[in-house]
Amino acid sequence: MKRIKRSLKRLERSFFERDPMVCARELIGCTLGFGSTMGIVVETEAYASDGDPACHTWKRPSAREFVASHPPGAAYVYLNYGMHWMLNFLVKGGDCDGFVLIRALEPVKGIPVMKRRRNQTKDSLLCNGPAKLTQSLGIKGSNHGCNPIEMAEWSLLHPMTPVPISVSTRIGISTATEYPWRFLLQGSPFVSVTA
Repeated sequence: MKRIKRSLKRLERSFFERDPMVCARELIGCTLGFGSTMGIVVETEAYASDGDPACHTWKRPSAREFVASHPPGAAYVYLNYGMHWMLNFLVKGGDCDGFVLIRALEPVKGIPVMKRRRNQTKDSLLCNGPAKLTQSLGIKGSNHGCNPIEMAEWSLLHPMTPVPISVSTRIGISTATEYPWRFLLQGSPFVSVTA
C-alpha cells in the first residue's frame, strides 16, 4: 500500500464547524498526534447529537451539556465499559451537531512508546481500534474537554494529497447500526474491521 505523504497544515477550528458526517470523512488521512506519538487517521465514525440513538446525547444529559458548553474541536473522551478510553471530537456549527469517534490510526511516530504501552510488537495491532489507539497515544480521561487545536502537545494536521475513502455502516454499537457513517482509508491494513 502506498504511504500517505506527511501532513503539513494544522487543522483550524473551522474544520470542526461542519456536519459530523462531512468532518468524519475528511478526517481520514489527517495526522493525529499526542505527546511523542502520532498516527494517520484511517477510520472514523460520525454521531449526530439529535435523532441518533447511538449518540451519547440520546440518553446522557452530560453529553448534551458538553455539546452546548464546549467549542468545536473539543476532545470528548469517555470510558467505555468501565475499561477503555475513547476519543471523539465535538463537531458543531454545520447542519447538525455531533461527534466524530476516532476508530483507528496508522502509527507513524513514537512506535516504540506505543509498543510498550500496548505490550504489543505488531505495528498493525497498535491502533486498530478506538481503545487501542488511546492507550497507544496515552490519551486518558484527564484529556476530556480540552481543546486540542490550541494545545502544543496535540497535532491535528491536513494531508498533503487527497486519499481514497470507503464508506460502511457503524460497528461496535447495538442501535442505529444501519447508518452509513463509518469512514475508512481504502485498503488500509490498520483499520479495526475491514468494510
